[in-house]
Amino acid sequence: MRLANRPLRLAACATVALLAAAVGCAPQDESPGGPHAAGPRQQSCDRGKLATVADGKLTVGTDKPAYAPWFHDDDPASGKGFESAVAYAVARRLGYDKGAVDWQTVPFNNAFAPGAKKFDFDINQISISAARKRAVAFSSGYYDVRQAVVALKGSPAARAKSIAGLRHLKLGAQVGSTSLDVVDDTVRPAQRPAVFQKNDLAKSALKNGQVDAILTDLPTAFYITSAEVKNAEVVGQFAATGAAKEQFGLVLDKESRITGCVTAAVDALRKDGTLAALEKKWLTDAVSVPVLK
Repeated sequence: MRLANRPLRLAACATVALLAAAVGCAPQDESPGGPHAAGPRQQSCDRGKLATVADGKLTVGTDKPAYAPWFHDDDPASGKGFESAVAYAVARRLGYDKGAVDWQTVPFNNAFAPGAKKFDFDINQISISAARKRAVAFSSGYYDVRQAVVALKGSPAARAKSIAGLRHLKLGAQVGSTSLDVVDDTVRPAQRPAVFQKNDLAKSALKNGQVDAILTDLPTAFYITSAEVKNAEVVGQFAATGAAKEQFGLVLDKESRITGCVTAAVDALRKDGTLAALEKKWLTDAVSVPVLK
């Protein structure tokens, strides 16, 4: 159990000198990101010397296929696509060059399931939520998210102008996703939504008429309609609700000692404009998409 402040720790050292000689009584860790960001244990953030899964390497997880615009040509290691570029930018901040980054395939739901992780962090459009924080740790957010509706052009779903206009439709979304949460909690459709293991299956269902519309994050919706289902369109996006915005975060093991260091790296990339520049380069502007209310 971590003690609350330095004076108490020093007092403990003074009164249990014999124990201190055996096990040590180090000062409280002052790593970037703060002790609460780092979870129950934390180390200093010496560049390239973190307590990683593999010594001298940074192991990064993501799903397969790795979809555009987050990745390019299903190759996370290319450095192309928003999340690939973000992962390497974080790695550089932590002191790991491109050659020291190893990618590992991790199915979407497995990334935030309870249990020990074989990656240092996972990047896969995973929204930070209180429920998920019970099983894993998160960095601070690296992308502010809006959810969107995709439907075939000319269909009744494409003519929806409001949330009420979606309620009579057969909707689909990926299992475990925030998109599915929006279907259930915001749209609340009259019929049970279709739930898919992968976005590829959701797209196929849309093409085949098995669903009227699918929900996904906005950049993915743009990519689907521009490159994958060309007779589809982005019907609208959902407004951010509540005080906190939905954000994607890097996922870490609940007991990770490097969460504070990773959070500090993400915060630095946001502060110096790197995240904004990568978003502008890889993700499409959403200004023209109507907000569904």
